[in-house]
This record gives sequence, C-alpha cells and structure tokens, in this order.
Amino acid sequence: MATNSNIKLCLVIGDPVAQSLSPAMHNAAYKALGIESQYVFRAQQVKPEELGMVINEARSNIHAMAVTIPHKETMMPYLDRVDDMAKEIGAVNTVFNAKGKLIGYNTDCAGAMRSLKVHTALERKSVAVLGSGGSARAIVYGLVNEKCLVTIYSRNADKAKEMAGALGCEYTVWEKRNDAAKADIIINTTPIGKDGKELPVEESIIHKGQVVFDVSYSLNGTPLLNVAKSKNAIVINGLEMLLYQGMLQFELYSGLKAPEEAMRKALQNKPSHARTV
Repeated sequence: MATNSNIKLCLVIGDPVAQSLSPAMHNAAYKALGIESQYVFRAQQVKPEELGMVINEARSNIHAMAVTIPHKETMMPYLDRVDDMAKEIGAVNTVFNAKGKLIGYNTDCAGAMRSLKVHTALERKSVAVLGSGGSARAIVYGLVNEKCLVTIYSRNADKAKEMAGALGCEYTVWEKRNDAAKADIIINTTPIGKDGKELPVEESIIHKGQVVFDVSYSLNGTPLLNVAKSKNAIVINGLEMLLYQGMLQFELYSGLKAPEEAMRKALQNKPSHARTV
C-alpha cells in the first residue's frame, strides 16, 4: 500500500472489489477540484482473514477507506472509535484516519434515504427489504427512522431476527419473500442478480406504482430493475446510492464540498458491471 508520502492515499476495500466504481468517482472529484496532486483513490481486495492486518497497516499510511462487502460489520471491532449512528446501525462503510486513530462512519444510510426520497415519500410506506448484511442494516435503520413499516426477508433467519430486534422492525423467513407483492417499496440488498440472470423475487409480484430499489449497481440495470421497468414500477439503480454515499464520504475525509456532477459523470462513463455498494 506504499505511495508518495505527500499524497493522501484512500482505498475501497472488499472481497471482491476489482469492479468497484468508487475509485473512478473519487478520483474524478479530486480532478474537478484541482486536488489530484494531493489525493489518490485505489481499490484493494482484502479477504476476510486479511482484514485485521490491513487495518493495522492503515494506521500509518492510509488517509481514509471506503468499505464494501463483506467487511461492513466485521470491520467495527478493529476501529478506535465508531460514530454514534454507525454504532446504532451496526455497520461501517467509511473509515477516516485521525492521526493514527481510525474512526468509523456510515454514509450508506443517508445515501440510500436520499436516493429513495428523490422518487417517493417514505412515511408510513410498507417496505420489503431483501437481505440482512451491512447495507441492509443501514437502509433498515434509515427507513425505521423515516417511520416506514419494514419487513426483512433473509436467508439467514437468525441474523434477520437480531437485526429486526435491534432496529425495531419485522422479519420473516426467506421462503415468504414473494409476500413483498403487498409492499409499497421493495429493496434488494442481496447479491442475487449480479450474474445478470437471477431475480430475488418472482417476476409476477412486481407491479405498476411500486418502488423497486436494487443496491447492486449497473448502467444496464439488474434483472430485478429491468423487470420492474417493464412493469412500469419506479426504478432506483444502486448507482444513485453509490453516488450520494460517496459524496458524503468525500466530504468527511477531505473537508471539501463534493462536486456532484463530476462524480455522477464518472459513474455514467464507466463500463457496466454489476456491483454492490
């Protein structure tokens, strides 16, 4: 992870991470503000068993990190401090190095809520959240605070039960996920569909007027989003969440206002590969 000592090195870490669009988005922001000689943003694959070692190294040579799957929850014990909201959520997606002390934040929540509010009002809406990982935790936390009626559908029933109890919502077994037909909003936080083929729910349950949000991002859409579009549902691509949470990350670690249009353009101009925020 060595770099020029005068340049602040920022990373996105995950497993896998090679197709992440975060480096393009953040590097475009540096260029737009004329600070590309001060910052550089790279992707680094970090396997679960390597996480502790990478975090210890980061104290001396990393300015900030974006965190993606599968590290958003397991990252927390390695940090010196976790922001109150991230602590309540139980997941971190942003780490800032404050003179060797690593501080964890969560910008996924605000990024997801902004993505949703562009398209719909939230209060009292019924929401089906598919999955129970770090992104799901952030989204459910935000939805509950927006007074939504949330049900989690997860393949890991124990994890869903714990999350529902901690965040104040309902949960049920994965086999009942097609009950999402009754929901005003369906949010997929699972990796199902990243292969460009599978759907996390039956196609028949999606209907006109529903809001369908897939945290996986792709310029060409995911199978879920493409079906939703064909049914005249309101479609939200994970690229929107990636942009908004990335803008908040940028502002946290740079202290500068994020150049939204430059960051958005960088995402729109990259090759399309399905990835999860």
